[in-house]
Amino acid sequence: MSGLDKIKRIIVVLSGKGGVGKSTVTTQVALSLYNSGYRVGLLDVDLCGPSIPKMFGVDKNSKESVVYETPEGMTPVDVFATSSDSSRFKLMSMALLLDSENDAVIWRGPRKVAMIQRLLTGVKWGELDYLIIDTPPGTSDEHIAVMTVLKQHEHAKEFLRAILVTTPQMLSINDVRREITFCHKTAFHIIGLIENMSGYVCPHCSECTNIFAQGGGTLLAEQYSIPFLGRLPIDNRLNTILDQGITKVDNGLETISETETMKLFKNIINQILDHWE
Repeated sequence: MSGLDKIKRIIVVLSGKGGVGKSTVTTQVALSLYNSGYRVGLLDVDLCGPSIPKMFGVDKNSKESVVYETPEGMTPVDVFATSSDSSRFKLMSMALLLDSENDAVIWRGPRKVAMIQRLLTGVKWGELDYLIIDTPPGTSDEHIAVMTVLKQHEHAKEFLRAILVTTPQMLSINDVRREITFCHKTAFHIIGLIENMSGYVCPHCSECTNIFAQGGGTLLAEQYSIPFLGRLPIDNRLNTILDQGITKVDNGLETISETETMKLFKNIINQILDHWE
């Protein structure tokens, strides 16, 4: 029995380029679904640069964050669990399996593929409405492994989707164009594209200023007939909370929900939910 068997829907977040804020967007997708009342799992398959646990303030050395091996698979971390109740938000990452957060994963392709297969099928998720998967940049071994495993599921066509993330600059647009080609060649259905870092939100007056180019994401979506889900500005308040870790900030979950980009994300989540209607 696979750990994926009780998961209703899977969303893989992709970008052909690093540094576009993909992990931040992945976190926003997962949190927005959780805040909407869904049971959510967040899987970080970026083996060489796993950053998701830090964003949530998950410390692998704490008793609550220890990953156990059971006959049904590895136990994910219950991020927002209380002493009396488990949460609807679970997390698993390569970072939780390393001896130290500073350890470097220096592996060849076959070992990477084997670990991704383990993370995908060997986690005891239980029943989830959504599993959100954060991937590394590119279209290499990790992505092929993810696609190969997920496509083997008998209901993959119904429950498996992708979201693409870009920034407005042409350099990023060109790399994401390759990711679109990857999705088309692997018959991987795309929900839509998000343009991240589209302007900067002033922490004092909340005015958004375009410090990069704007509109590249819209043009790319139009070129490939992909739904454009929306633009997200650089939000210093959001980044500060994620740098500290959501669970390390007083009322972190409520505070992050009040940031400008999380408010904008409500429209994006509505489009994602409408996709399956």
